[in-house]
Amino acid sequence: MNPIVRAVLIRLATLVASLLGSSLVVFLAVQTLPGDLAGAILGTSATPERVAALRAELGLDRPWYVRYGDWLAGFVRGDLGSSALNGEPIWQLIDGPLGVTVWLVGFGMLVSIAVALPLGLWSAMRRRHADGVIVNALSHIGMAVPAFLAGLLLTVVFAVHLRWLPANGFTPLVVDPVAWARSLVLPVLSLALVQGAMLTRYVRSAFVEVLGEDYLRTARSIGWTRLGAVLRHGMRPAGLSLVTVVGLMLVSLLVGAIVVEQVFVLPGLGSTLLRAVTQRDLLLVQGIVMLLVAAVLVINAVVDMVFLLLDPRLRRAPSTRTPAAAA
Repeated sequence: MNPIVRAVLIRLATLVASLLGSSLVVFLAVQTLPGDLAGAILGTSATPERVAALRAELGLDRPWYVRYGDWLAGFVRGDLGSSALNGEPIWQLIDGPLGVTVWLVGFGMLVSIAVALPLGLWSAMRRRHADGVIVNALSHIGMAVPAFLAGLLLTVVFAVHLRWLPANGFTPLVVDPVAWARSLVLPVLSLALVQGAMLTRYVRSAFVEVLGEDYLRTARSIGWTRLGAVLRHGMRPAGLSLVTVVGLMLVSLLVGAIVVEQVFVLPGLGSTLLRAVTQRDLLLVQGIVMLLVAAVLVINAVVDMVFLLLDPRLRRAPSTRTPAAAA
């Protein structure tokens, strides 16, 4: 069998096993949440008989492994069930919030990369000069600032004092494209500035290592400028080490988006998840958490496969583990 195909199949099998294990952990963790769904629906004045009848109707009196099997089978079919509170399908409840979170994470990633690549390369090439040191220091400061604090500072400057952008809320794209874009600017910047500072550090480290390689000195000796030699011969080696970092940054953006949504009152997955936990809507909680876990696992699997395709050493030695797999 082709080494690449074999390695991809092994990674896919690992992904499936990880998804199965994660689904069990998510299900059991949600079941440990305090309180009772039937009691939450009926209120404190409900009699024990009514609570027991509703538990039977909702299937909460069945063994946990039976409920887990039914939920997992539905998840595999793409059916997350229906909300116990209002009977609406779970997919219908998270469809809109999922779109908000995807916009936030996607634009956050694009802006982070657009900021980090040139600044990280500049900081590496000018690391012995004042401007390179300043960029490096600013990236350290950016890494120390939490996303929610960056959001609050941006809100104070651009929404409260300058009144250029809205402080909170979200307008759907189909309703008003301009208002939609304006409502995303501050949340995206809150995520991108923090993650971009972190990525700048990784980009700088990757290019500092590349700048010390013999092939860069050889390229300089035959007439290439320093920047030209880096762009022509150093991008691929540096890119190999950055692939895993970008994948991990996507995971951080997912987590950060949940927090930023609260700061800017965005109707994303984070807000929906917190509301579901408060209302004891267990199926909705399970569905959202499992989607987030699945996204993280799939991102890591894709990063592994991309690394496999980019690094010829792994094609010759399929048993070698990738950095993402080792992480």
